[in-house]
Amino acid sequence: MQQKSKLFLQALKYSIPHLGKCMQKQHLNHCNFAGHYYSRIKLKKYHLTKCLQNKPKISELARNIPSRSFSSKDSLPTKQGNEKPLTENMDAFEKVRTRLETQPQEEYEIINAEIKHGGFVYYQEGCCLVRSKDEEADSDNYEVLFNLEELKLDQPFIDCIRVAPDEKYVAAKIRTEDSEASTCIVVKLSDQPVMVASFPNVSSFEWVKDEEYEDVLFYTFQRNLRCHDVYRATFGENKRNERFYTEKDPSFFVYLYLTKDSRFLTMNIMSKTTSEVWLIDGLSPWDPPVLIQKRIHGVLYYVEHRDDELYILTNVGEPTEFKLMRTAADTPAIMNWDLFFTMKRNTKVIDLDMFKDHCVLFLKHSNLLYVNVIGLADDSVRSLKLPPWACGFIMDTNSDPKNCPFQLCSPIRPPKYYIYKFAEGKLFEETGHEDPITKTSRVLRVEAKSKDGRLVPMTIFHKTDSEDLQKKPLLVHVYGAYGMDLKMNFRPERRALVDDGWILAYCHVRGGGELGLHWHTDGRLTKKLNGLADLEACIKTLHDQGFSQPSLTTLTAFSAGGVLVGALCNSKPELLRAVTMEAPFLDVLNTMMDTTLPLTLEELEEWGNPSSDQKHRSYIKSYCPYQNIKPQHYPSVHITAYENDERVPLKGIVNYTEKLKEAVTKYAKDNGEGYQAPNIILDIQPGGNHVIEDSHKKITAQIKFLYEELGLDSTGVFETLKKYVRF
Repeated sequence: MQQKSKLFLQALKYSIPHLGKCMQKQHLNHCNFAGHYYSRIKLKKYHLTKCLQNKPKISELARNIPSRSFSSKDSLPTKQGNEKPLTENMDAFEKVRTRLETQPQEEYEIINAEIKHGGFVYYQEGCCLVRSKDEEADSDNYEVLFNLEELKLDQPFIDCIRVAPDEKYVAAKIRTEDSEASTCIVVKLSDQPVMVASFPNVSSFEWVKDEEYEDVLFYTFQRNLRCHDVYRATFGENKRNERFYTEKDPSFFVYLYLTKDSRFLTMNIMSKTTSEVWLIDGLSPWDPPVLIQKRIHGVLYYVEHRDDELYILTNVGEPTEFKLMRTAADTPAIMNWDLFFTMKRNTKVIDLDMFKDHCVLFLKHSNLLYVNVIGLADDSVRSLKLPPWACGFIMDTNSDPKNCPFQLCSPIRPPKYYIYKFAEGKLFEETGHEDPITKTSRVLRVEAKSKDGRLVPMTIFHKTDSEDLQKKPLLVHVYGAYGMDLKMNFRPERRALVDDGWILAYCHVRGGGELGLHWHTDGRLTKKLNGLADLEACIKTLHDQGFSQPSLTTLTAFSAGGVLVGALCNSKPELLRAVTMEAPFLDVLNTMMDTTLPLTLEELEEWGNPSSDQKHRSYIKSYCPYQNIKPQHYPSVHITAYENDERVPLKGIVNYTEKLKEAVTKYAKDNGEGYQAPNIILDIQPGGNHVIEDSHKKITAQIKFLYEELGLDSTGVFETLKKYVRF
């Protein structure tokens, strides 16, 4: 059966958007607005995509390095054929999941991936890869291309789809919810579609067409969670599957990206701080690739193409933040790069989209979202400040040169469509009856002053009619690692908490990327403690400004965010009542000491090298959650872990939990019978995925834990949650 999330519309009046509101210079006017991007919005069924953009965000390619992943398995790519080998794949690009409120009795389903090519839409229907004519995309009139059940996987879904230029072949990467292993299949499109090849452990893949009009598939292969090899394959009369490139530096990985105009396939070779890009000619893919610029330590760059010019997003030069440069495609070296556009300080580049006559930059400046539209003919710039409720972009797959569509969302508000029309020079907004959350809740942008004087941004949500916020429960979110933003996509359970009177606070601490590259630099290596100081300052500021109190304050994080949460529990446990963590990274020192683990070498730029650098070792030991557990009063802790998680192995989490329980038990014994010890719960769930965002079992367990620890009645929140998610 297809993986689905059933959601229910709260009010029919805003289930079908009317696209007619226009935004320009922050003033709203009524304009006509219609476009094929919204043709799939239907009353009875709305196909949302698990990954609305089939391309990764160009500025986020470096995130493909999996965070804390481990595997002892090793396998090689198979040649074309009907084999279906299944081994690990660690594609760390975060899948963009949209969530839309729906009315009771009205089912909406989220399909896993879709792509438009020619006059067809390719997507998953049930257990099958299918295609239908664009105008029939919401009907049952579709052609089955491949039955996923042939792979004998448990509830498989399609993670990514690529169609060959002439639609002779389609390739799809297939995964399951409880595993990060993947299989890439290639299907020949004909009267009787047939699978002609399957490859294990494919991370990225793209099609190009050679001089003989033969389709060539380039793909990257991961071995032991390291993506170092690039292959190219053909499937016609002259079948071939050959290794094209191997990266020998273990701290780098390889990712493929096809420029929007399909003129070049870029081979991006990156570490967490350095990149190198090669161009593969989209018209002559058998020719040797062309190096744009040899890797320079600390220099990151990403490439797009338009009209024989390369547009390069890079941090080269001062300040060491991203800026847009350009050069002729036939003179790509760094000495030829000309500065084209610079960003303001405290700006994060979320994405870049290239059009015939425009370049669009999606930005976050001082914790607010902007879209900058650059006219390439006259170098004009129009900067559009987006609504203050918006916390995140969702990029749409787009091939229309006249329009730039995207969606905005927040943790408590479902995605809303916007589109910038170049001809009118205006931003149009999906209209209709507003989501009630816009009137019943508030979003605040607040800053906390860390101990070194740095101002740390926070985003706060609470009900408009809440009285005496100091007595309301507070859920604080934090991440602070790898230069990644704190996830602020729509989550039904967060919406339900706000509806039930909770305050939500998102702390954008150093180590993350919310204010640009320097924000990450100031929170990695021997500056990791800055992130901890920021988190402490944020929680104290919340309390000082009347948002809740320590006895009603809870903290949550996942993966590497567990470092800061675990460290705060050790250093300032009195600030918190309860903590939830999912697949948390809690033993930094022992993990980074073990260089035999697949990703330790790739992680050195984030955490440091305790094996060879005594300064790094002492510094990591000073904050590592596992190393600093001691007999004291702790907040109650709920940890969700996954049995076969390869990024954060279960053993490390179990060791942390046992050591924490021992410390809690000793402290309780020393304080006598009157002391009420905190609850320490380890919830081990089956599966091998790292974080299962939509696990109803996990959501239920975490919410129940928080309510019980704070002594609150959870009846209301679960009734509210049923409006959005069927359990």
